[in-house]
Amino acid sequence: MNPLDAGTAAVRAVSVLLLTVSLVKLVFVPLAAWFEMRVRRAARHREASHRPARAASTRRRGRRAPHRRSAGTLVSVIVPAYNEGVVLAACIESILASRHPHLEIIIVDDGSTDDTAVVMHRLAAAHRRVRAVQQANAGKGAALNRGIALARGDVMLFVDADGLFTPQTVPWMLAGLTDSRVGAVCGDDRPANPDRPLTQLLSVLSHVGTGLVRRALSLLGCLPIVSGNVGAFRASVVRQVGGFREDTIGEDLELTWRIHTAGYRVLFEPRAIVYAESPSTLRGLWRQRVRWARGLLQTTRIHRRLIGNPSYGTFGVFLALNTFAMIVAPVLQLVVLAGLIALAAAGRPPFEPGVLAVLGWLGILVSVLLAAFAISLNAAWRDLRYLWTVPLWPIYSVAMGFTMAAALWHELRGAPARWNKLQRTGVVTAGVAAGIARGRG
Repeated sequence: MNPLDAGTAAVRAVSVLLLTVSLVKLVFVPLAAWFEMRVRRAARHREASHRPARAASTRRRGRRAPHRRSAGTLVSVIVPAYNEGVVLAACIESILASRHPHLEIIIVDDGSTDDTAVVMHRLAAAHRRVRAVQQANAGKGAALNRGIALARGDVMLFVDADGLFTPQTVPWMLAGLTDSRVGAVCGDDRPANPDRPLTQLLSVLSHVGTGLVRRALSLLGCLPIVSGNVGAFRASVVRQVGGFREDTIGEDLELTWRIHTAGYRVLFEPRAIVYAESPSTLRGLWRQRVRWARGLLQTTRIHRRLIGNPSYGTFGVFLALNTFAMIVAPVLQLVVLAGLIALAAAGRPPFEPGVLAVLGWLGILVSVLLAAFAISLNAAWRDLRYLWTVPLWPIYSVAMGFTMAAALWHELRGAPARWNKLQRTGVVTAGVAAGIARGRG
């Protein structure tokens, strides 16, 4: 077989493999629908057991409220902050507006060089439930652990300093922790600033990647991450597993894997919504995604014994698929793209143009339907207007392949791991602000 024939066969084989993996992911759709049906059935059951007056009040508000079994639980909200002066006050004020009254908020300033410390101390002076702590710059994991050491609550809730809570965020997070077998609950983090094409694209992707996929993985018992921006944990479990590692930039992912290995369940609660700023520039998006990819690589290396290990149930088995889909496939995608370009230049395209056209249009149609379904699950109807960004998904997908390749390079050469956080703007669109005020997405 000559090199061109061999290259054509290889590109075709890898393309079929990647397409197969993509089609397997479509199983998330019925699983997410099943998750939602179970949640709504449970909500109707709880509502029927409430007093008539309360049920009527809930109907007038236009949504079901979480039950109140955890109403007396003290929740420690830990907010690590590094150069967050622009957004910190709005974050803390949104938490203080929670319908769950038993809160302590611990802000840990990790050696900021802006006015974060000034804002933090002003908030602590104005609100008795807010505590201000300063430390020399040591990284996000160290800041979180400092907050853990000071926390008095039975539940710890971790949120980034740009997170914006609705009044119902904390009650819904607690609703997910009523079963003692549950060690952690992940809420739904959504973009606060869909004011331009990039953030509108990220908003739609968030509904699919978070709202849809996390529903499915929660149902399967293999949700791999409790987002650092909206995660609630039993304090006893956090201390049992040793808190956050300080030598990784994927501290939220790594902690979640340890909670799984300790035998606890990890659930998704889509009604516990936190809005946060998405990257509004390509440079900011690149830096964020490379950081996320490095966090995944570091966690995979630390817990490599879990990958595909049936001793850890569905979670261990799922990690084999996840490792391929999140680490191997993005790089293979770049290889296929390079192969397609090279073969086309040599006059030997591996696929007929008509086949590529059909696959392209079919892919766009399926993506639109998938995105619309995910948005409907979240009842975020206003975001349907951002479906125009779906044709940009292939470009985004290729870009994410390059971020994984960059992350692999950084890890191989041992580049320092830093916060490398977004430069905040504090932008919150009018629609998001109205949703927060109403206590819904």
